[in-house]
Amino acid sequence: MQQQLLVLVSTPAYSRLNGPLVYLSEQTWPAGTLVRVPLGARETLGLVWAEQAGSDPGHVDKNLRSVLESLDQIGPLSAHWMALMNFAAGYYQRSVGEFALGSLPPQLRDLSNSQLERKLKKRQSLVQSSENPATPALPDLTSEQLQVLTRMAQESGPFVLHGNTGSGKTEVYLRRAAEVLTQDDQAQVLMLVPEINLTPQLEVRVRQRFAHLGESAIVSMHSGMTPAQRLNSWLSAHTGQARLVLGTRLAVLASMPHLKLIVVDEEHDPSYKQQEGARYSARDLAVYRGQLESAQVILGSATPSLESWHHSRPAVAGEAAPRYVRLSMPSRVGSGLLPALRRVDMGNQPSKTLVSAPLLNAMRERIAKREQVLVLLNRRGYAPVLHCHACGWKSECPHCSAYRVFHKSDRSLRCHHCSLTQPVPRACPSCGNQDIGALGHGTERIEEHLAELLHDMQRPDGMPLRIARIDADSTRGKGELVRQLAEVHDGDVDVLVGTQMVAKGHDFRRVTLVAALNPDGALFSADFRAPERLFALLLQAAGRAGRDATLTRDQACEMWVQTFHPTHPLFESLKQHDFAGFAEQHLTERRQAGLPPFSFQALLRAEGRTQEAAQAFLNAAKASGETWLADQSLAVTVYPAVPMGLQRVANVERAQMLVESHSRKALQLFLSHWQNELQDLRGQHKAVLRWAIDVDPLVI
Repeated sequence: MQQQLLVLVSTPAYSRLNGPLVYLSEQTWPAGTLVRVPLGARETLGLVWAEQAGSDPGHVDKNLRSVLESLDQIGPLSAHWMALMNFAAGYYQRSVGEFALGSLPPQLRDLSNSQLERKLKKRQSLVQSSENPATPALPDLTSEQLQVLTRMAQESGPFVLHGNTGSGKTEVYLRRAAEVLTQDDQAQVLMLVPEINLTPQLEVRVRQRFAHLGESAIVSMHSGMTPAQRLNSWLSAHTGQARLVLGTRLAVLASMPHLKLIVVDEEHDPSYKQQEGARYSARDLAVYRGQLESAQVILGSATPSLESWHHSRPAVAGEAAPRYVRLSMPSRVGSGLLPALRRVDMGNQPSKTLVSAPLLNAMRERIAKREQVLVLLNRRGYAPVLHCHACGWKSECPHCSAYRVFHKSDRSLRCHHCSLTQPVPRACPSCGNQDIGALGHGTERIEEHLAELLHDMQRPDGMPLRIARIDADSTRGKGELVRQLAEVHDGDVDVLVGTQMVAKGHDFRRVTLVAALNPDGALFSADFRAPERLFALLLQAAGRAGRDATLTRDQACEMWVQTFHPTHPLFESLKQHDFAGFAEQHLTERRQAGLPPFSFQALLRAEGRTQEAAQAFLNAAKASGETWLADQSLAVTVYPAVPMGLQRVANVERAQMLVESHSRKALQLFLSHWQNELQDLRGQHKAVLRWAIDVDPLVI
């Protein structure tokens, strides 16, 4: 007898198909079953959400379409996982089908039951054939690590693990994971890292520590994997074969039926916030998922986000209880010393100096001792702009409100937003002047400049110095990042120039000097989060120095900062490695200004062929929203529409509007109501290409 099932399909929120669709079925499948269903003229993957409440099996609508088949080789997704999808879709104002189906591996949409059966049998054979070597010898724990692990065993958390760089946070993660896996032979552990380039490094260490579980018990999940690899990892996690899952933000949505521990390493990192499609925060969803599944959550960082720091503040009478438990590890493992801060006032240096004389001398001293130097400049390319001195022409992108960056390695001008790439012109396109110069400097230019400055130095074996660069351009080839990092670890590189890619998570044992060039831009940014991000970046970069516990005090490590504002309070806090002082100062400022975490924000973004069209849609949305708010008792403020910081990308104009409230509940109620009105307005504003709501935005 046919019955009616509610089935989720992947439909965007603006399609008005926000919830499940009704299909006919000859049999009942439990909620969470993956099925194939017709949608329009095509077949698509669906997820059984529930049997339609109140439906009468004797009176079904014969016009409804039927479920084609179920993927019965895969067990149903858990009720906890479905609850996570439901919450995430509601909170981030997206379609639940978009969230749930979008979190599944793409290859699931194309495989038949027989193909899935073969894959699952192959996975099972890998489990049965894997060897289980003995557990390796473990390093001794510091007293701080022991105290932290004791607290974790006794309390439920969630925990904010504030540990200085080199204090042994990763060892704490591994020990706690081992305890959880030992206590329950089905338990699963999820470890999140902010970027793909950190996953292989952690994976090697995890595989060495947990080799006794078998090779198939540890899988990775990140966007750099092939579709087949992603499917295999997902199947291992879903079936419980994988006991440890390592991944980037998308892994927080993986199906793990026996999840008992979630680790979010470098929890402050903005990479945990998805910036396209469903704009979710993996860190925040990790905390919610931990509560949902009674799994312990550890948020680790040397520079926790100010939100996490505030939520883990000590309990104060008369205030709400803190949401997190703060644990601290201020000391480095062994005798490793924190780097001393040296500031160079660039106002006292000759004009156009890229590397100051004091810093260059310090670098020479380190290199002469066969120590390594790390130079941080968070801007790739040779120069951000090409400029004609005769007429003032600059290398603007014709499709974006940004400049094309000069890349000397291939003599190209490249837009880092729309990817337009063109050869460098032989003469100024505006006036014909052949004297075109570079303005500013990127990692390519610093690499070249250091080679010129240090050309007279040699290694003890007579070979020339090796200066290497690691950024998004130099690591494009498959395996390039792993290869280049291995060369640094092996001591084959004397000076490493890089962007933020090399500033966090890496354990460079030979680096004793870190130099930060041109960090001043974030000191006076209109973005209220810019100083927080800069402090985190510099403190994390400083932490790459002096990680070798065998260094003596004569080899004390250093961090040099070239700045035009050496007395800025941020650098004073950095000198003392005083994250707590920096955080309290900025939290006080945010409290006074009513900024997060003391308020809650969302952005409504619109894209159109013209700026006027985008802003007209936003202003109409503002008027509609305020009309509704006038009849409610909700304290929500809708600000006027403004162009986005990067106003035009690929010939599409972009605008945004801030919505703010001191009540998260009030903001969510308003956004939920606003969705229908926005969909109606979209039909009236034909020149608008797309719109999206970004809840808890990181960039205003």
